Amino acid sequence: MRGSSDPRRDRVLAALLAIQRQSWEQGVTAHALLDLGRDREVVLLADAAVTRQHPDGRLGDVSGEDGAVNGAACGEAVRHAARVRPGERWTEALDRQLDWLLVRAPRADDGTLFHLLGNRQVWADSVYMVVPLLAVCGQPDQAAAQVKGHRRRLYDPATGLYAARWDEDRGRREHPQHWGTGNGWVVAGIARALRLLPRWPDGLRDGLARHARQVLDACLAHRRPDGLFHDVLDDPDSHVETNVAQMLAYAALTGATDGWLPPSYAGTGRDLLAAADRQVDPDGLVRPVSGAPDFTRPGTSAEAQAFHLLAHAALRRARLVAPAGDVSSAG
Repeated sequence: MRGSSDPRRDRVLAALLAIQRQSWEQGVTAHALLDLGRDREVVLLADAAVTRQHPDGRLGDVSGEDGAVNGAACGEAVRHAARVRPGERWTEALDRQLDWLLVRAPRADDGTLFHLLGNRQVWADSVYMVVPLLAVCGQPDQAAAQVKGHRRRLYDPATGLYAARWDEDRGRREHPQHWGTGNGWVVAGIARALRLLPRWPDGLRDGLARHARQVLDACLAHRRPDGLFHDVLDDPDSHVETNVAQMLAYAALTGATDGWLPPSYAGTGRDLLAAADRQVDPDGLVRPVSGAPDFTRPGTSAEAQAFHLLAHAALRRARLVAPAGDVSSAG
């Protein structure tokens, strides 16, 4: 990491760049490098995503992917490339991706986007894939509408947690378990959107912030004594999962820094990240996490590598804006 003397985080980055990536993993990798200030690498990641852009506008389309919204995670990098290296290649690619999201992607009658091309399912993951990009591209109403649609289908007020998937045709939660990473996608997605667009129409920002805090607090209630979580948050028989701690650390540190969470959440984020630091192996791999490629068993993943770096970038940002001593070192 540029400006870092921490060999552990350098190993995490090296391992991330060595991992084969799907479209959303390319996007989250770019988010991490954006937050670390590594502009040149972000442009290279954007270039690869545009090179593999599907004719319908989906960025980073790897042969065989059936994701309807995952490629949108690459949009932030393409927008950055357009700003630092102006050119039609970037602006046209971003316009095609936005047109896909706003007009042509498959969606429910109320406009809520479906996650895959092959069925009419709404997934918690989509909140992270589309909401930050819509926000940073000046579409706060659309961003908030996607949160609302996903919340209506997947959020369980009794537990404060999200189910993983909703089947629109059956009108029911297809995967009702409270998957930890799915809840992490929601909280981190809202946190990133609020960070990227500081000014929202009246009421939208406060409503999104309140909801993110509700879900964050509900997740934290299931934290293990070692600071980690189970893959299914409220199922102690599911495997231990590290990435949830990183995703929640990112959201907690970001929210405390940006002022929509109380300052005490910075300490929570620091502690979560310290727990994740202990899970980095000598090769720089964060484990165990919900593992690629099917995320049904413990393993490793590009998204977990990226969120380790995103959380550390959020910690660094918190230190820069907090009064001296308010945020101590993690790890």
